[in-house]
Amino acid sequence: MSTTCWSRATSTASGSSGTSALKPSKTLIEPAVALDRRLLVLMRGRGHEDPRLVAAARAFSRGGEHAACWFALGAAGVVASPAGGARRRAFRRGVVVTGAAYGLNYAVKLAVRRPRPALDELPPLSPVVSNMSFPSAHATTSFAAAAAYSRALPPAAPLFYATALLMAASRPYLGVHYPSDVAAGALLGTLTGRLLRCR
Repeated sequence: MSTTCWSRATSTASGSSGTSALKPSKTLIEPAVALDRRLLVLMRGRGHEDPRLVAAARAFSRGGEHAACWFALGAAGVVASPAGGARRRAFRRGVVVTGAAYGLNYAVKLAVRRPRPALDELPPLSPVVSNMSFPSAHATTSFAAAAAYSRALPPAAPLFYATALLMAASRPYLGVHYPSDVAAGALLGTLTGRLLRCR
């Protein structure tokens, strides 16, 4: 076989293997994206009959904008805890952890740049501060704060995590995040909170 024929055969073989190597990932990604969208439609399209519930969800979710409610909780914990005590230090650390999670979330958003959901006949029910969707900052900061503040006040840990879960769920309910956005944010926030709260 000539050198030219060998080169062509090699190129054809490598091209075929490259194409087949891409197929499994595409096969896996497309159903995941479709499922993500179906879950969003389900969460955005159900349970909105009562305008009071929608208004409450919107107000609750707005409290998590820029992690405002979690920073306020940390500040209140610092003020209410005895000076020089372990609880005050843990609350102060929680504020730092929440801020770190917020910054890390923004860095990931800049890298991924996933656009916000756009559903026909199901518009978003809450304003947003940016068009970047992945991961959810509400979920990231909420779970980071829950992990950090649970160390400061262990008996309140179930309440902290329940609030974080509701905060995360409110985002696809209002149509401003895909479910995968909040799942990734919850994971990122939990890891950040657990890794940094003791350092």
